[in-house]
Amino acid sequence: MTVLCVEHVTTYRYQGEVNLSQHLLRLAPRAAPGQTVLSHRLVVDPKPDELMPLTDFFGNASTVATLQHPHSELSITARSRVRRTEPPDLILEASAPWERAAASAREPAGLAIAPFAHPGAYTRADAAIEDYARASFPPGTPVLAGARDLSSRIHADFAYAPGTTDASTRPVESFSKRRGVCQDFAHVMLAGLRALGLSARYVSGYLRTHPPEGRPALVGADASHAWVSVWDPGLGWVDFDPTNDLIPGTEHITLCWGRDFADVSPIAGIVIGSGEQGLSVGVTVTEEA
Repeated sequence: MTVLCVEHVTTYRYQGEVNLSQHLLRLAPRAAPGQTVLSHRLVVDPKPDELMPLTDFFGNASTVATLQHPHSELSITARSRVRRTEPPDLILEASAPWERAAASAREPAGLAIAPFAHPGAYTRADAAIEDYARASFPPGTPVLAGARDLSSRIHADFAYAPGTTDASTRPVESFSKRRGVCQDFAHVMLAGLRALGLSARYVSGYLRTHPPEGRPALVGADASHAWVSVWDPGLGWVDFDPTNDLIPGTEHITLCWGRDFADVSPIAGIVIGSGEQGLSVGVTVTEEA
């Protein structure tokens, strides 16, 4: 069992004075298997005229912050504490055949998982992605064993290369480049799984990182992260991290899940009257003694 503390600081600096800004904030960790939320606090400076809590279609908690007075800078700080336990040891080969898992999304009882079986703009596959995914799923392959194989192959075949893609990059592009960041790795894996009719969701969160040996941890040096959760009719949702080739455990913190990045972007919104803007983001994840 591990207790992790997260501080996520986002700062906008505007070229000119902003008269109105409204932001959708998805910064609260959610209760999930192996994760208990101990506390969460959101601080917005300058103080918003309105803070409205929401719960979206997928059960993610969010907040809409509205500022209707002039400001030239905006700081959003989210502080959270979660307790993480190791995921159970699963025999992935004991999961359902992938064809059975795909069929479950088309059954009357599959309404809760059906939205995660269909591709969207960020998870649409071409023939090359479908063929790549299908290589991990010969007929009768247990769905979770196939997902683990696909995750490992993406990790081996793709280069982690920040700056080569951005938030709007589609999986067809990042697949052809064989490079990207965690968002791209997750979108490629989702595109391949959904091309086969499998239900899989995009998970956003944090990953605790470790400094090189003998060097101190740097404040703000951790990062937002993304991975994939795959549905098995018997075992439910099981997470896979293709960026790191592992099953997420006590150093992963789940924030939200949805169909793709567009459903779970940590901060989205509108600004009126700013001109250009600068953005800085810092994430610090520490283990509580």
